[in-house]
Amino acid sequence: PTVTVAREDLYRELGVTMTDQEFEDLCFEYGIELDDITSEKEIVRKEKGEEAARGLDETILYKIEVAANRYDLLCLEGLAQSLRVFLGRDETPQFRLLPTIPTEVATITSATQGVRPYFVCAILRDLHFTPTSYKSFIDLQDKLHQNIGRKRTLVAIGTHDYDTIRGPFTYTAQAPAEIKFKALNQTEEYTAEQLFEIYRKDNRMKKYVAIIENSPVTPIIYDSQGIVLSMPPIINGDHSKITLNTKNVFIDITACDLTKAHVTLHTIIAAFSQYCTDKFTVEPVKVIDPEGREHVCPRMDERDVEVDINYVNKLIGTNLSPDKACSLLNKMSLKSTEEGNKIKVRVPITRTDILHPCDIAEDVGIAYGYNNIEKRVPQVTTIAKQQPLNHLSDLLRAEVAQAGFIEVLTFALVSFEENYDNLRRERDGLAVEISNPKTLEFQIPRTTLLPGLLKTLSSNKKFPLPIKIFELSDAVVKDENAGNGTRNVRMLSALHSNTSAGFEVVHGLLDIVMEKLGFSFPEDYHLVPCEDPTFFPGRQAQIFSHGKKVGIMGIIHPEVLKNFVLKYPVSALEIDFELLSTLIRI
Repeated sequence: PTVTVAREDLYRELGVTMTDQEFEDLCFEYGIELDDITSEKEIVRKEKGEEAARGLDETILYKIEVAANRYDLLCLEGLAQSLRVFLGRDETPQFRLLPTIPTEVATITSATQGVRPYFVCAILRDLHFTPTSYKSFIDLQDKLHQNIGRKRTLVAIGTHDYDTIRGPFTYTAQAPAEIKFKALNQTEEYTAEQLFEIYRKDNRMKKYVAIIENSPVTPIIYDSQGIVLSMPPIINGDHSKITLNTKNVFIDITACDLTKAHVTLHTIIAAFSQYCTDKFTVEPVKVIDPEGREHVCPRMDERDVEVDINYVNKLIGTNLSPDKACSLLNKMSLKSTEEGNKIKVRVPITRTDILHPCDIAEDVGIAYGYNNIEKRVPQVTTIAKQQPLNHLSDLLRAEVAQAGFIEVLTFALVSFEENYDNLRRERDGLAVEISNPKTLEFQIPRTTLLPGLLKTLSSNKKFPLPIKIFELSDAVVKDENAGNGTRNVRMLSALHSNTSAGFEVVHGLLDIVMEKLGFSFPEDYHLVPCEDPTFFPGRQAQIFSHGKKVGIMGIIHPEVLKNFVLKYPVSALEIDFELLSTLIRI
């Protein structure tokens, strides 16, 4: 993910001023990347032209790319806090519960267990928002919804002005017709059913309606007066909306994954508790689950990880002392102490990416600087070299390119329709089906390279003819003899498109490939007529070498061209290059 922050705001939070190059170097040292330096005006100018950009804000913006598992870096506050520790300007924050015993209560009813079963919450007291921090607070929620929340399907966040509501709170679920409240930014009260209809027409909100609209009950959060705080994962109530003047914030998290719920809550607390009068404190809430068990939220569950210095040195190629490793880890917001050859690391709530001792070693390497690690020849008796098939593939790519064909790289995932129906082929059961594809376009790994090449042709019809393209990549097929039931097959496919079919062009490419691989015609390979429905009848042939079928070529059938929206004739060649490579006689 990419975090966009104003340069001036970032430098103010860091307490330093530096050049763009110095900040880019700092990002590199910390293991993140300064992706772009731009402004709102420049972004609009590139997308919509000078006229649309006139008068827009010219404040310099940094676009910083961070690791997907570093949720603590998704906002200005978390990023600046981590960099201050890295630069030695701050100590790692110590987050505290205040008071330690919760006075507020929230109850989860059994009605929620079939829709969104988990609920956690906390209170930030005496916050002091500025326009910049308020915007950052809203932006962080959006980023968490998109990342760890998987577009609110796993986690949904609600934030409320605590002074406008009164506990204890109840998290329950009711039939949509029974729920009625004034939703955020609405002018009147609606039932949940009516809100569903309204938000189905809203381009931004309609994707969230789909998450729960088919459930017989809808999650809802009430305070003790029956005021609706939130209808997760869709919308908050208007009554408790936060503003720039809000001083006390009640945070609720509903989720289908309890761990992600706690991570999300901790991330918000860690970033914005610094704006509390008593910095880095949070007020806990007692949450009672449907079985009557009591839990204190947030958990604030810091943990200890122990790692051997020899393991760290071996993994990253250094010769550091435990004391030096501890000082490096402290720069990465990981408080560490040495105990002989062991390093005891206190993992804060912000570092949910630390799952294994190897993650500790990685942070030592980042703080030490990978460019500072001495390069050494591995102490092994073998010399690494390229896999023979990959080496041969690279050599052949150069030869095919010199024959006038342009290499393309297409998606390895395709749909059943593209892989079979559009090629007029029967579904033969060789395709490995993805159990939960995100889109209909990515249902299976391809069993042939032809769909990707034909789609490439279809997307580049504006280019002058002839068009000659090829791809030398892997397809995937089922194989009961393979360890995991599937195997990759290295394939070579090429297409030629012109006002005439050009069968002789792909035939010529076949002869070039065979000659470069040391095959002679007809001793080492020959052609046999065939009837593949992808190709035009009577204008196709299978390629055999030493008694094995290694490929096929021909003129693409007009129906296939129509399926891929192509109007000019196309000839194609496809070779099982992996099988052919085993038949080379040296």
